[in-house]
Amino acid sequence: MMPMFHALPRLALLLLLTACAAAAESLPTATPQVPEQVSDAGWEQDMQRFAAEDATSPPPAGAVLFIGSSSIRLWDTLAADFPGVTVINRGFGGSEIRDSTWYADRIVVPYRPRLIVLYAGDNDLNSGRSPRQLLQDFRDFVLRVRRDLPDVRIAYIASKPSPSRAALLDTQRQANALIQAEAARQPHLDFIDVFTPMLDASGQPREELFIADRLHMNRTGYALWQRLIAPYLPPR
Repeated sequence: MMPMFHALPRLALLLLLTACAAAAESLPTATPQVPEQVSDAGWEQDMQRFAAEDATSPPPAGAVLFIGSSSIRLWDTLAADFPGVTVINRGFGGSEIRDSTWYADRIVVPYRPRLIVLYAGDNDLNSGRSPRQLLQDFRDFVLRVRRDLPDVRIAYIASKPSPSRAALLDTQRQANALIQAEAARQPHLDFIDVFTPMLDASGQPREELFIADRLHMNRTGYALWQRLIAPYLPPR
């Protein structure tokens, strides 16, 4: 029979291991930083297209980088709308904030921009992200970028109200308010409110700002964005 003073240390060790295992099981699992669709072949094609453009015509350091979803991708008059500013357009359609974070080492950091203008958020909310999740996604983007570019200014364009997604209006208001408060709390962060000016007198999205799909903007919509964003852009 094993003496009691030998059995006790083994028993104590067994109890400790059991407790550790139980604690580990109770820990919350981390939310993935990027969604499953980041491996979408279409987006990889976008990344390769951007790389090819950079190889042919390397953009200068210190430009203003516009990045985000289709509202950026479809802004084909971006350079003409800001003639005194060197701009880079790296929008890729349907993307979410987490996707820009995922691809930051390819389409943010190498450009060494002086300002990053980010538009993403309504796709995220439409796919089921909550306002607080969107806030955390924005924080993750800022942290990722500032790991390599600690002093870069980042301007976040508010989630826009679209007629086809009018059901999201309250959720967008909440998300925009959270990100606006975060921008006010941190240095070198700006919040650009495009949400309010895109509403009509009854508080609904202005139909005249959109193309037939009622989701993407027409030239009138982009002209409004140009006026709202221009004060935040540094001169060339």
